[in-house]
Amino acid sequence: MSRRRGRSLQGQLILRLVILQSAILFALLLALGLRGDLFSYRSMDRTIEILRDALERAPSGDMRLRATAALTALRQAETGLWFVIRDAGGQRLVEGTVPPAFLRLPQALDGIGQARFGATLDSAALDSPEARMRQVTSPIGEVQILTGTESAASFGIVALGAGLIVLNVGLPMLFVTVLGIVIATPLVVRGAIAGIAKAERQARLIDIRQRGVRLDASDTSPEITSLIDAFNEALCRLDDGYDRQQLFLADAAHELRTPIAIIGTRIEGMPATPERAQLKADVGRLALLSEQLLDLERLNRDLANLAPLSLGRLAKRIIGDMAPLAFAAGYELDFATTAQDPIVKGEEAALERALASLIQNAIDHGSGRGTILIKITAPGTVEVCDDGPGIPLNERERIFEPFHRLKPRSRGTGLGLHLVRRIVDLHGGRITAGETETGGTRMTMALPAADP
Repeated sequence: MSRRRGRSLQGQLILRLVILQSAILFALLLALGLRGDLFSYRSMDRTIEILRDALERAPSGDMRLRATAALTALRQAETGLWFVIRDAGGQRLVEGTVPPAFLRLPQALDGIGQARFGATLDSAALDSPEARMRQVTSPIGEVQILTGTESAASFGIVALGAGLIVLNVGLPMLFVTVLGIVIATPLVVRGAIAGIAKAERQARLIDIRQRGVRLDASDTSPEITSLIDAFNEALCRLDDGYDRQQLFLADAAHELRTPIAIIGTRIEGMPATPERAQLKADVGRLALLSEQLLDLERLNRDLANLAPLSLGRLAKRIIGDMAPLAFAAGYELDFATTAQDPIVKGEEAALERALASLIQNAIDHGSGRGTILIKITAPGTVEVCDDGPGIPLNERERIFEPFHRLKPRSRGTGLGLHLVRRIVDLHGGRITAGETETGGTRMTMALPAADP
């Protein structure tokens, strides 16, 4: 089943930091811009442009200013307006109170396109008057305009200034900010989730054979520690529930043995009838079920001490014990090996039960014909094959589930293969169901070899 993956925490963090830092940066630029710290909304150049557009020649040839709307608004808004206009012929047009320092300046600036005066960082000169001079082309030709009066900048100038601020200040700062976020965030996230990565590795090692394992919450942040603690508490509850379930199964199996034995004794005293035979078979199934439940409970205790043992000798002994049952059911029983006698590390009685269960399963489901082959194909690997109808592909994993049976009315209890898998798992091995060349069932039990 496919698992839907969420968005990366690192990617989300980078995106949100970029958006937040961008918003803060441009909000700061906007605030500074509105205050005029980055751009002045008043300009002497605007005054020069208004004067330039209003220039004209009187019939006498003298320079004069037309009463344009912009000039009228300037004179009304700036009562201290002053300027000096000088044409190419040396004629001057003066208005307002011109600071003495600038009265003779126009003649000295012939040939200079533009200049700014009075701007300085010297604290002693901060109160000196400022002025702006530009050589411009007016309706009466080239003129030189000098003024120290500022007027409100036009919308076009404000928009141009704002664009230049964004281009020259905002974007470089944003680039540096984003670059820092992209570089620093993975380092921060990697350090912050280091505890999660360690807990993930530990969680992958938890299985039924290692109950009681808990995730280590050391070296993790408080937020992650609370998650790991909650997970550990859930593991405790699962372990407690598993222990209670196992205890219940063991107690139930023990309690059932006595009444089953009593029923079996009473059946033996009944007349020999088909009903008696059926009851005897049913009681046998109940006895087998109780023994298998007890086997499940014994496994954890019996497998505490594993020892090296010969898998070949164990297989031959079980075949000898099971041969009469196989022959009586109409089968031939064969043994083959393609490897030297393998030595595995295990608990002998448990492995005997596992192999005997596989052979019994072949007897019960092999259709009462053909050969049941027990074969050692590799060190620690045993195959039990039959010539029966086989196991459907979609059932080959489910048959190891407790109480699962291919045929609901079959004689089995549904615990035999589950018990085999438990034994093999507790030995660190693996069991799988497959198909033979004749279409029958191949059960493969692979056990780890003993250390030399």
